[in-house]
Amino acid sequence: MIFRPIVPQEINTVLAQVRPDPSTAVSADMVRARLADGEYRLNWIWVAEPCPGRAPLAVAIWWGSPAEARPSSLDALFARSDPLWSFAAPRRRTPSVPEPITDPRSAVAAALLVAAHRVFAADGLAPPPDYHLLLPSGWRDRPEVAASVAWRRRAAEAAGLRLSVERLRFERSTGRPVPSFSDRLLFTPEPDDEVFVDLFRRSLLKTLDTLSIRQVLRTGTAVHARSEIAFYRREMRGRRSWWRIARTAAGQVVGFVIPSHNSVVPMVGYLGVLPEFRGRGYAAELLAEATRILAAETPSEVVRAETNLTNHPMVAALELVGYRDRIRRLVFSAA
Repeated sequence: MIFRPIVPQEINTVLAQVRPDPSTAVSADMVRARLADGEYRLNWIWVAEPCPGRAPLAVAIWWGSPAEARPSSLDALFARSDPLWSFAAPRRRTPSVPEPITDPRSAVAAALLVAAHRVFAADGLAPPPDYHLLLPSGWRDRPEVAASVAWRRRAAEAAGLRLSVERLRFERSTGRPVPSFSDRLLFTPEPDDEVFVDLFRRSLLKTLDTLSIRQVLRTGTAVHARSEIAFYRREMRGRRSWWRIARTAAGQVVGFVIPSHNSVVPMVGYLGVLPEFRGRGYAAELLAEATRILAAETPSEVVRAETNLTNHPMVAALELVGYRDRIRRLVFSAA
């Protein structure tokens, strides 16, 4: 078995294996579009082939910002389900897990991920990128979706990636009026990035956002705060002028919100309420302000926002402002 990144002349052969299924919307056309804008790279698309010249048995596609030299996440994983071949997966890293998987798709996909992770690590990328699966809400009750997730999950776990968080992706139509809850807060722009770095850092105390908690454990609060502000400033497509700080009538800073835009749609990039002001309904007011800005400043028909499954206050705020749960995002991580 050969595991390697692809070369330009074989792109059509590889993309023939890329077909949307119940657990991924990545298509051949999407791959071509993201190759063109730099979110995918040829050396971030890996294949497992039985021998040179044969059609690949598995394909893995990593995503990254056009501004970055290394991938940020695994976007898609495909493997053929042909019954006429077999492959033994590498042993899982934790001794409490049973013997290596025997399902051919999971086995070859796991080996492909392990090979790519070794090369990424040699290039200084460690731990390996997270694996993101986008699923319909209620996916566990749909057998075809659950089955397509199951073999990918076995592959991810055999490669050392465990399910770390389940995220909820909410959407709201921009055509609907945004509710006004009160006149308690004054929203103002702030040109100094350092002010946002400080507010971001302070808002991380006792946060319920699982992804933020993981990053703080990896890098520390100050580093994470600065890197996130830099990410929204330099890598997202939202305008810096959209960012807002929320203050009370007495001038006390309550929190901040960063309306933004990814490569597809406008989104509520980050929202933070300072710990001393939590529990007073301010998150919904910050969210409503971000929604008004994005509805007014972009031509999109929808605005997106995400939070993790266990962040009940943010889920409640999103529902109060009129967002609806549309997509679940499973995140598999090495740490």
